[in-house]
Amino acid sequence: MQKNRFYTIWIALLIVIIFVIQTIFPGFTEVFNLTSSSWTQSWRFLTSIFLHGSLAHLLSNLFALILFGLILEKTIGSNKFLLVFIISGILANLVAINFYPSSLGASGAIMGIIGTLAVIRPLMGVWIYGMIVPMFIASIIWIVVDAIGIFIPDNVFRSNYETRRKRHMIEVPEHLLRKWETLYMGRD
Repeated sequence: MQKNRFYTIWIALLIVIIFVIQTIFPGFTEVFNLTSSSWTQSWRFLTSIFLHGSLAHLLSNLFALILFGLILEKTIGSNKFLLVFIISGILANLVAINFYPSSLGASGAIMGIIGTLAVIRPLMGVWIYGMIVPMFIASIIWIVVDAIGIFIPDNVFRSNYETRRKRHMIEVPEHLLRKWETLYMGRD
């Protein structure tokens, strides 16, 4: 039996360290995130997995990584777990590059972990949203919740584009807003 090397914890620590570096050094993220230039800079398919766009994004991914990662690593062994994490992350990035101008995060790698665990241990009980459900149901719930982010963007995937766009926002004076409300909304 293979000794558990706790790669889940090491990956989580690495992700936190990289997030601190991202926060301290402006421009660091842009060197390693996934962009259309990644086809000629192939390291970005791997490095973008370890980057995160916000503290909420980081904490959400760390929670899922530690929760599901430790279980999968114990189930299949550390080396196979590491392969699932890296291969899932790279495959997710191969898809993401076709839909987003800029992408980062471990969500694809974590979906691979959750999917693998759902296939290997589908009936294992998992505590999610205050109830115990089978792993295959938990994986569906997790994927649906994560997919909602596609329809309700949180700037994680579009960080550069949204930042540039916000700089060019038009501000409307308060008195014009009030006039519009009075005219069209019937408010006095």
